[in-house]
Amino acid sequence: MRITISGPPGSGKTTVAKLLADKLKYPLICGGDIFRSMAKKKGMDIIEFSKYAEKNWEIDREVDKRIIEMAEDLKDVVIDSRLSGWLMHLNNIPSYKVYINASLEIRAKRIWKREGGELPKIMERVKIREESEKRRYREIYGINFEDLSIYDLVVDSNDLTPEEVVECIIEGIGYGEKH
Repeated sequence: MRITISGPPGSGKTTVAKLLADKLKYPLICGGDIFRSMAKKKGMDIIEFSKYAEKNWEIDREVDKRIIEMAEDLKDVVIDSRLSGWLMHLNNIPSYKVYINASLEIRAKRIWKREGGELPKIMERVKIREESEKRRYREIYGINFEDLSIYDLVVDSNDLTPEEVVECIIEGIGYGEKH
């Protein structure tokens, strides 16, 4: 089963995707890793590269193309990408689509714990990055990222541990205690 994990920065999607892939013994495709690798090759940080990608749609298209190709090749896989649910939906690739969300404050604190820095600056960077991505997704694909109607499961991770979110997903796909 293909399982997509989508959500905004700091929602916990990558942590959950890794735990879920490990629990199910599925390979993991991480769109953020692809994007960060491309940014590094260009010598840019994630904010600079996001702004660059706004004017250079081939960046997002290349990331998404790689995700789609890998997803088509694998029947059982966890896909961690902001747009993975939408990519599977738009390309008619069967999958169980999960969206994880949390408040801006919680997400910024999670990023701060992971990366350090100043919390107010992190909040501002998260807002800038999200707005950049929303614009790109709307302009490139006509996607309203805030439309959650395509998802099979929407989880608010504010008060849940990553393990509890994984359990919600396991229940959602009907695997229960078997795995």
